Amino acid sequence: MEQSGISNEKILAAPLDKRAEQRKLFDTIHRADGLSLFDASAMLGTCLMLLGAIYGYVLKWGPIIWGIIGAVSGLLLGFLIKLLIVKKNKAGTKKIASEIVLMIRCEEQQWETIEKIIWENNALGVTRIKR
Repeated sequence: MEQSGISNEKILAAPLDKRAEQRKLFDTIHRADGLSLFDASAMLGTCLMLLGAIYGYVLKWGPIIWGIIGAVSGLLLGFLIKLLIVKKNKAGTKKIASEIVLMIRCEEQQWETIEKIIWENNALGVTRIKR
């Protein structure tokens, strides 16, 4: 950056702090971190309940009982699948070792050069704010 004409006074680099605590598996009404165990459960429960109710017309116990059996088995199956995925991925932690926010104040004609330098250095994203 300095070789392309940007002085140190126009560059701000700030490291981001990583989460120290592990993510909780269950969200509460006051705290949610975006990790949900019940989305797959709800989808599989609904699908298997529907299939149980449809095929329950030809099975012995009827559509209501088979719908309930399908819903419960889908909820449990979805919960277990999602729980295994979350445990395998270490509660959703990313593999990125460190992240830094880099803010650069530059002139309009310097933007393309700076953007090229940032992308060449494996940036996760770039944005531009015009005044």
